[in-house]
Amino acid sequence: MSTATDTIVLTGGSAGIGAAIAARSRADGRRVINLSRRPCRADGVINVAVDLADAAAVAEAIVRVRELIGARGRVHLIHNAAFPIADAVSEFDARACEQAMRLNVVTPAELTAGLLPTMAPGSSVIFIGSTLSEKGVPGRLSYCASKHALVGLMRATVQDLFGTGIHAVCVCPGFVDTPLLDPLRARGPEVMQQVLGMVSYGRLLTPEEVADIVAFTLDRPALNGAIIHANLGQRES
Repeated sequence: MSTATDTIVLTGGSAGIGAAIAARSRADGRRVINLSRRPCRADGVINVAVDLADAAAVAEAIVRVRELIGARGRVHLIHNAAFPIADAVSEFDARACEQAMRLNVVTPAELTAGLLPTMAPGSSVIFIGSTLSEKGVPGRLSYCASKHALVGLMRATVQDLFGTGIHAVCVCPGFVDTPLLDPLRARGPEVMQQVLGMVSYGRLLTPEEVADIVAFTLDRPALNGAIIHANLGQRES
């Protein structure tokens, strides 16, 4: 179970789900290293400022994080940062899609590869996906594609880490009460009512609920390769 010797390496811990994961991890007694442009405000978090869409900056951050981790131990790498692009096949923006793929898929793969030498048996790699990791909706072409790719990345990671004692899981939240929903809120209460009408419990998830699920996965190697949907139950149609 969690101990003070465990290290969490988290991307996108400055707000929303990431900030909740950081706070929960600190409460559980784990050391937390956050990688993001803005700092995480949770007490005791070590912040490494980095633009996760910049390959050179990511390479420098890997060196810094390896220095901070020091000796090989139990490291839980949580890929939370994402680029929430809104686009469609009829209005495709290749540059924006490339940016989404870089941040949502390529950077997680680079970080895992770069930090793997620090990760002893008992470590884990947790990918934060989405309900859009396994279904499509209009107006989210690049986001859906990148989140689908994240599931493939998790599954391939499981195979590549076979026998190492390091497990990988993809947690897929539904509608979470974070600023990412602000564009929907701005369209008026009717739109939000439609959103809530798709959820069995008629409410949004809290970031803390997602953080609880992530915390559960860290010490559960039985979940190796699992896709965990955390969405309060959504209509399939």
